[in-house]
Amino acid sequence: MHPRENCSSLMQSYFTGAVFQTLRPQTPSSFKPALESPERGSVSADAAGDSSSREHIADGLDSNPDELDSNPRYSVHTFHSEILPDDRAVSVYLPPQYLEEERRFPVLYLQDGQNLFDGRTSYIAGKTWNANTTADRLTEAGEIEPLILVGIANTGLRRMAEYTPTRDFKMGGGEGRSYARLLIEELKPWIDSLYRTLPEAKSTGLGGSSLGGLISLYVGFAHPEVFGKLAVMSPSLWWDHRSILNAIEQQATKPDLRIWLDMGMAEGLRHLRDADMLERLLLKRGWRSGVDLAYVKAQGAVHDELAWSDRFGDVLRFLFPA
Repeated sequence: MHPRENCSSLMQSYFTGAVFQTLRPQTPSSFKPALESPERGSVSADAAGDSSSREHIADGLDSNPDELDSNPRYSVHTFHSEILPDDRAVSVYLPPQYLEEERRFPVLYLQDGQNLFDGRTSYIAGKTWNANTTADRLTEAGEIEPLILVGIANTGLRRMAEYTPTRDFKMGGGEGRSYARLLIEELKPWIDSLYRTLPEAKSTGLGGSSLGGLISLYVGFAHPEVFGKLAVMSPSLWWDHRSILNAIEQQATKPDLRIWLDMGMAEGLRHLRDADMLERLLLKRGWRSGVDLAYVKAQGAVHDELAWSDRFGDVLRFLFPA
């Protein structure tokens, strides 16, 4: 069968096919900081832009790791899954108000968690999204609501398989449904049991960049009853002949999702065209620009941690406004 024909045959069940049942939350096997860094994966396999773009990251981007270690609001757990192999590090960063107020908080789950906070575990040593300092700054300024950040580290060589919803004819992959089950059946129930969260979909976001953006888009559309906010940054929409676009177009109803979408202007024309196609498709399906959809084409931005760090504040402002 031709790969495109196989892709078409999957469209009807693209966002279905797995019955999710909440399992007993897994007990982390360790609460010590995980300092060994899983690799992001092959740049040639998952980078939406030119691989050379990763050389362009400014010095001094990362926050002080000593301050992070001594921060009582930051913790790293080793999380065990019964659904997928390989334990993975899960980083949790709490807002300042968590230690001061007895209330519940929204949660943003982010892929490639080793790149968010700690430069010792990031894909390029010392360079992170500065997610913690950005969230603290915007929270203290009253620009966003206080929220819990949860970073799910990738598992290195299995990153491409877990972050792709379908199997590509040439590149393989396609374990995204199992990864979605891990998020929904195992990780989220555990986080909800351990922390004071607002567990409803309207207070729960999912996001990532590159293949992390692709899998976040897929899981959000497959399960809007779990994740109501999506951060889709520099997504690898090209995967499997852009099958994610066909699936969104053919979905019967418009899910209740608030979506941030972006792409760097220096990531390549092909990837900009893909992102433009997704924006037009979402507008056609009923999303409204500035209301439940934001699309940003970042001038001069390439495919790297510096670019995503620069935009992360705007992501939080749109998805979790004060």
